[in-house]
Amino acid sequence: MTHPPYSYRDDPQVPDFDDSRPLFVFDNVCVLCSGGARFIMQHDRKERIALTSAQGELGSALYRHYGLRMDDSYLFLADGQAYEMSEGYFQLARRLGGLWRLAGVFRIVPRPLRDAIYRFVARNRYRWFGKTEACALLTPDQRARLL
Repeated sequence: MTHPPYSYRDDPQVPDFDDSRPLFVFDNVCVLCSGGARFIMQHDRKERIALTSAQGELGSALYRHYGLRMDDSYLFLADGQAYEMSEGYFQLARRLGGLWRLAGVFRIVPRPLRDAIYRFVARNRYRWFGKTEACALLTPDQRARLL
């Protein structure tokens, strides 16, 4: 992405939010995506990563700001910088810490190939994994963690 760090702060369409922690913006009606959010919450016991729905006010404003379509990618913000597709997962794994940092070894796979695989799964995710009611896979405690 070509936006400078923290560019969303100057966008009046993006609501103010606490950006002191990385933010994972996910499709909350996608079973695969909601499962990913649940996975993050289960493994991020120190709550270092904030989460929000792409369908909510903040998530949709960030998608518009970065010129992304929700169907194309999720969005991961860290230190004011936006990441998507495979690079977003590497950034996420790094910030989860511990053994998750080992996921970085997969960076040896060229990014165009990684992102092509990502796009293939993204295009088929509803067909393969289905849709659910908003955040239905999250427990009430997990839903309370969403921005």
